[in-house]
Amino acid sequence: MGMYREHTRTVQIGDRVIGGGNPILIQSMTNTRTEDVEATVAQIEKLTKAGCEIIRCTVPTMEAALALKEIKKQISIPLVADIHFDYKMAIAAMENGADKIRINPGNIGSLDRIKAVVDTAKERNIPIRVGVNSGSLEKELVEKYHGVTAEGIVESALHKVHLIEDLGYDNLVISIKSSDVMMCAKAHELIAGQTAYPLHVGITEAGTLFSGNIKSAVGLGIILSQGIGDTIRVSLTGDPV
Repeated sequence: MGMYREHTRTVQIGDRVIGGGNPILIQSMTNTRTEDVEATVAQIEKLTKAGCEIIRCTVPTMEAALALKEIKKQISIPLVADIHFDYKMAIAAMENGADKIRINPGNIGSLDRIKAVVDTAKERNIPIRVGVNSGSLEKELVEKYHGVTAEGIVESALHKVHLIEDLGYDNLVISIKSSDVMMCAKAHELIAGQTAYPLHVGITEAGTLFSGNIKSAVGLGIILSQGIGDTIRVSLTGDPV
């Protein structure tokens, strides 16, 4: 692999490690209701058999956060909690055994809410994936770069990373996503030169099985061929297996 990957930091997710030249781990996301422990565990078991090495579940409710505890007991791979807006869900997910959380600090709200999440992560040494999506790029960055651009996505991501670093935490993984394949590739090339955090690579909203597979294969291929990326997820509509 390229020079860059050996120099990334390592981040531990459950009993697995990414970054630092370790093998690239493949992850997926359940599309069951996380509150439905039985259905979620059944899907995770199928995904594990298919070669999935990290699993992410959405945590939209307190019931889902509490369900993580039970799900964790029944699965063998690390569990990542996907948090959308509510900082309380992030804290509850960590208290119920999430091995990592994924947040977009821009969606969590005020700085003290972000700090509350970071403090819990710090206490438990749980990694945070800072996720930024071209679809939700800040207005001022769209204006600065005259549209949604790779540069804007990178600036947005690094701004959020610095925010968490300023709160005294650096156990982080970054993901920058765009449904535009070439923009996504360019953004990864730019950010790889500016940070040593491991990168979670995926082409967002890739689409149906056929077109989505092509978009993901091309996008991930370009990025991985440069030695960039430490864990990958292919997101397609339909069955994650």
